[in-house]
Amino acid sequence: MDVLSDLLHRARAGNTLVRQLIQRPPWSMTFADAPPLTVVAALGGEASIRLDEAGSGPVRLHGTGLTPVRLAAGDIALISKTRRYTIADSPTTPPQVVIRQGGKYYAGTGEQVPAGHNLAPRTYGDGLPGATTMLRGVYLLRGGVGDRLLAMLPPLAVVPAGPRTRVALDLLTTEAACDEPGQDAVLGRLLDLVLVMALRAWCAGPDATPPAWYRALADPAVGDALRLLHNDPARRWSVAELATETGMSRAAFAARFTGRVGEPPLTYLTAWRMTLAADLLDDTDHTVAAVAREVGYRDPFAFSVAFKRAHGLSPSTWRRRVFFDGTEPPRSKPGAGHGDR
Repeated sequence: MDVLSDLLHRARAGNTLVRQLIQRPPWSMTFADAPPLTVVAALGGEASIRLDEAGSGPVRLHGTGLTPVRLAAGDIALISKTRRYTIADSPTTPPQVVIRQGGKYYAGTGEQVPAGHNLAPRTYGDGLPGATTMLRGVYLLRGGVGDRLLAMLPPLAVVPAGPRTRVALDLLTTEAACDEPGQDAVLGRLLDLVLVMALRAWCAGPDATPPAWYRALADPAVGDALRLLHNDPARRWSVAELATETGMSRAAFAARFTGRVGEPPLTYLTAWRMTLAADLLDDTDHTVAAVAREVGYRDPFAFSVAFKRAHGLSPSTWRRRVFFDGTEPPRSKPGAGHGDR
C-alpha cells in the first residue's frame, strides 16, 4: 500500500457523508462545526467560499477573515483545519442560515429552519434558473495519522475543473441522485476517488507545498521503500535490507532517501511508528507492552523512551492526559522522530 492510501485508510474515523445541494440565488450557508476535512464540488453554476475563523488561512481580508474564493462548475474545494466557513452564491450575500450539530438555524434569529425549507423562494414552474448545484462530502478523521493527511493541505485548497476530476464527479453525482441498496458504500468509495484525484491535482499545482514524503513518491526506489515501511511498520527493518529490496547499495540508498524525504529511513520509520502508537493508545485498551509490540518494539522500556522523545509524554501519561483537564497536548510534527528501534 502506498503512503497516501495508507493515510486515508488509517485516518478515517467513520463513514463518509455525501449530500447534494441545489440552491437558487440569493443563498448563504455557514457551517459552524465543520469536520476535519470537507470536499465541496460545484457541479453547475457558481459559488463562493469564505473561511470565517480568524487566523485559519494565509490570506486575510481587513483582519476579519479570509478573502472569499469563487468556485466555477467542476471546481473542487478541500476545506480543512477550520471549524467555521460559509458557502454562498456571492461574497456579498448576507448570512441566511447557520448549520451546527446537524441542525439548520436562521442566522438572524437563531430559530430552527423548518424541514424542507429552501433558502431562496421558488416561483412555480421556473425550473430554478441560475441555481447552483453542489456536492458536499465530509470526512471524520482521527489522531496523528489524520494530522499527517491534513498537513498536505492549506485550510482552503481549490482544484480547478479538469478532465480527470470531472469523470469522478460525474460518477459521484449520478450515485448521489439515486436511492438504492449499498448506496452509502458506493458514495464513500466515489468520494475517496474524488478526494485522491483532487489531492493529486493540488499537489501538482503551482501553489502547493506538499510534504517531502509525497514528492519522494515520484522516485521509484524511495517510493518503493516508503511502501515497504508502511506495509509492515513493525518489521525490524535495517537500511541495508531496504537498500537490497530497492536494488541499491546501502550508502546510495541512504543518501537518496534522506535527500528526497528530508530524514534518514529509520528516522522516518520511528516517527511513523510513534504516530501509530499514539493512535493505538487513544483508540484501544491495549497495554503499553502490546502497543510496543504492535509497532515493532520488543522492549517496552525502549518503546517508552522513543515515545516520550517524540511526543513529550510517556505512553501511560499520554493515555491518561484527557482525564487531567479534558485537553490534549500538541502532537509531534509529521516527520519528527528519531532512529531508535
